[in-house]
Amino acid sequence: MTSRELTVSFRRGVHRSSLAQIGLIVVFWFIGETSVRLTGLPLPGGMVGLALALVLLANNRISLFSMRRGAQWFLAEMILFFVPAVLAIIDHREFLGLLGLKILIVIFVGTATVMGVTALTVDFCYRWRSRHVHVDHAVG
Repeated sequence: MTSRELTVSFRRGVHRSSLAQIGLIVVFWFIGETSVRLTGLPLPGGMVGLALALVLLANNRISLFSMRRGAQWFLAEMILFFVPAVLAIIDHREFLGLLGLKILIVIFVGTATVMGVTALTVDFCYRWRSRHVHVDHAVG
């Protein structure tokens, strides 16, 4: 088997396996976390890994199908990642008073901000891509 055939076989395996895709996402997180620790960047490792994945996706170095199922699983099971935060409220009764209300307001404002910035970014990218697709078709 040639190296090209092995690469194609590996890609097909990743495209079909949700577990392999979850592993790929974890690898991006690990690379980001390691690079942050080695360089001392003041950024979360997950964000650096996400940026790396985004760059590779944008440059067509990896296929969207290599991560789609894994990302969908993470999104579907996201509630499991918040269970420890909910259990912390049981241990710390002070969160049920004024302090808890302040934290709740910060969470809502932060969530609304993230959602707004994400919506604006998606809209900007959609418009930018629409302009460039029309230009590419007109030139070609």
